[in-house]
Amino acid sequence: MIIEFKMPKLGESIAEATVISWLKNVGDFIAADETLLEVATDKVDSEVPSPVSGVIKEIRFQKNNVVAVGAVMALIEVTEQSTVNSEQSTVSSEQSTVSSEQSTVNSQQSANQGRSQGSLPADQGRSQSQAKMRQGGTTFLSPLIISIAQKENLSIEELQLIPGSGADGRLQKSDVYLYLKNRKYPIQSKPTIQNPQPTTSYPKPKINYTEGKDYIIEMDRMRKMIADHMVYSKQTSPHVTSYLEVDVTNLVAWRAAHKDTFQAKTGEKLTFTPLFVDAVAQAIQEYPLINVAVEDTKIYVRKDINIGMATALPTGNLIVPVVRNANEKSLAALAQDVNHLAESARNNKLKPEEIQGSTFTISNVGTFGSLMGTPIINQPEVAILAFGIIKKRPEVITTAKGDEIAIRSMMFLSLSFDHRVVDGFLGGSFLRKVGDYLEQFDTNTTY
Repeated sequence: MIIEFKMPKLGESIAEATVISWLKNVGDFIAADETLLEVATDKVDSEVPSPVSGVIKEIRFQKNNVVAVGAVMALIEVTEQSTVNSEQSTVSSEQSTVSSEQSTVNSQQSANQGRSQGSLPADQGRSQSQAKMRQGGTTFLSPLIISIAQKENLSIEELQLIPGSGADGRLQKSDVYLYLKNRKYPIQSKPTIQNPQPTTSYPKPKINYTEGKDYIIEMDRMRKMIADHMVYSKQTSPHVTSYLEVDVTNLVAWRAAHKDTFQAKTGEKLTFTPLFVDAVAQAIQEYPLINVAVEDTKIYVRKDINIGMATALPTGNLIVPVVRNANEKSLAALAQDVNHLAESARNNKLKPEEIQGSTFTISNVGTFGSLMGTPIINQPEVAILAFGIIKKRPEVITTAKGDEIAIRSMMFLSLSFDHRVVDGFLGGSFLRKVGDYLEQFDTNTTY
């Protein structure tokens, strides 16, 4: 028996919807209540399930087609055991889809709690209900998955790394719940916007666009989320940035002299990053109030020192893998962690637990040739430290013979901190301590 699968009614005022993607092809078997396709309206993106079990015989509309409510979208051949009449099929689809829409609306109303790094804000409209970058590429995240992620405080990075069991690696509800069941690390607190800023009345400046000469690049979905998070962080935390220039001549010389021996002994390359992580972890132990998170009027002081490393993905987007308990590890162990995380990020092989739980973030802008930077805080943390490029230049130094000019390896540190809870004394003292560890590097360090 052939059943006509029709575009269901998605709301009282909705007359049509756009096909986002089909999750099944002609000839595929689909079970009753399994999602057949995803559609978008001007109000919500929805999954549309099949009301019957059977084999798909024909698909009449393709991706990006606009389809009127009630139009026959596909033909499904069902067995006698799963036969239903066409009217029942349409009603079943409508009820399921409206239920999905209502679930999304309820989730959006209840989940307006701010967001942590990369987490899914509930108030960003349709563009935030759509897909984020996942390990195999870009795919759609359904309103149901969005709803679960908001409720459970799942970050974008975590959703990227959960294996999907659906068509083309699509993330299913069962995949998310299985991941949550086996989640190893606690969820960080999420800050809340108490007094959202009023919308500005300043008119948007007009962009002059020359047809045939200029061209437009549409943000991918992960870039949209990163953009939203950056704006949120700036609106939430009053950023102050302090700068410090440090002389890392001894550190550079020690690394140059030991990197080959280090690799032969440990099997790991010795970059500057583990040395930076070590200095930051030591400084945090002396200034623990820099290792906190803020929620409303509460300050959560973190016992663990987990250093996040802002890392560029091959797509150009960013991710923050985490060196856990950095203060408890040897230089060899730090190098192993740093190299593993950096390599995994480049190859899209980071595990979910490797991007969770950072308490302080660093960014090595020197790798791009930048002298210094003004990094944006990784919410809900309260500070982020950028390391600039190491450059040789003449400096006046004091020796036993008096002041002399010498060639030294110099580097700028830039610390952005949340002035709600970190004042100038704490921020400046912490930054100076990091600089001291780098300048006074123990050349007898073992590994």
